[in-house]
Amino acid sequence: MIARYTLPEMGQVWSEQTKLANWLKIEILVCEAWAQLGAIPPAALENIRNRAGFDLNRIKEIEAETRHDVIAFLTNVAEHVGEDSKYIHMGLTSSDILDTGLALQLRDSCDLILKRLHDLMEVLAARAREYKYTLMPGRTHGVHAEPVTFGLKLAGWYTEIERHIERITRARATVSCGKISGAVGTMANVDPAVERYVCEQLGLTPCKVSTQIIQRDRHAEYLTVLALVAGSLEKMATEIRNLQRTEIREVEEPFHSGQKGSSAMPHKRNPMISERITGLSRLIRSNALVGLENMALWHERDLTHSSTERVILPDSSILLDYILEKFTRVMERLVVNRDNMSSNLEATMGLVFSQQVLLALIDKGFLREDAYRLVQEAAMDAWQRRIPFKELLQKDERIRAALSADELERLFDYSYHLKNVDYIFARCGL
Repeated sequence: MIARYTLPEMGQVWSEQTKLANWLKIEILVCEAWAQLGAIPPAALENIRNRAGFDLNRIKEIEAETRHDVIAFLTNVAEHVGEDSKYIHMGLTSSDILDTGLALQLRDSCDLILKRLHDLMEVLAARAREYKYTLMPGRTHGVHAEPVTFGLKLAGWYTEIERHIERITRARATVSCGKISGAVGTMANVDPAVERYVCEQLGLTPCKVSTQIIQRDRHAEYLTVLALVAGSLEKMATEIRNLQRTEIREVEEPFHSGQKGSSAMPHKRNPMISERITGLSRLIRSNALVGLENMALWHERDLTHSSTERVILPDSSILLDYILEKFTRVMERLVVNRDNMSSNLEATMGLVFSQQVLLALIDKGFLREDAYRLVQEAAMDAWQRRIPFKELLQKDERIRAALSADELERLFDYSYHLKNVDYIFARCGL
């Protein structure tokens, strides 16, 4: 991933230095396990512990010749250790190191993503409470429906992020799986005790059955969950983009002093971060598809997954970390225009109360179809002639015969739509 979208902590998890450090840690742990079984002399183990190391540039030099990253790594480690290097990688295949090391990176990525999700939840909770009773138009199909509150909208986002925390937590358990089982997973050349020891020391679960690799449904699950989180962030970012449109302008991304929205038009205040989140979310979701394709490998393993994983696993992790941080900052500083929410709510001149009128007529004994027809006639007239809905109802003899002036007036009360807000918030834990 390009540096522009890489935040320091997640970048470190996926750095070449961290990857190789994990490999070295695993190789040393394997040696410790073999030493416990009497296969490596104590003096040799001590020498390995003290002298084992690697040099990134030297590994690149060796790999240019060997065309094999793990062999290049092992060759460089051997240069540091000397004769006792013969005990390193004993009974293993490259994927024992690759996949177990990858599990550490995925687990650490989950931890960082979980922290980001909790931070976002905290911000959403605070802003939901702030705008708990702030009425705004509810929109279905992009058209005004009935009043809702901005707080309820944010409460919905809060619960969605809560579900993603559960999903990432499950995915963390799924990917925290190691294997030290040899060339095709039979453990023919490596004692099962080695795998148990290594995984225990690393905090991983030994893979119950492996081939040359850990099966890729685990990685597909990880990528799919990341895609789900990204999908939610795109949904939320798209909502902000829509609400920031000039003709709506109910919310706005923070616009900093000195910031520029357009090279040509000085007046522009564009939802640039939300648009960036939208675009990068699409990339994360596309990577999930590749992860699903990687599940179907030939026999005990082929290499079709390897090249793609070098891209999709770090990139998806880095990008989700980035857009989570960006969206959290947007929500912290989001500008909410209560006045525009209120004026937009009035734009349809009372049509948002049509269902209350419908239900009142039914309560007075009207058949639903008859009541619907009556209310719709007035509503369509209000649409076409831009006359307040209540005014048209007041002039309709059939309506007047069923509803008194006071009864009709009470139906046009915004507080009606707030009566269960507290209940919904309590159900969300807010």
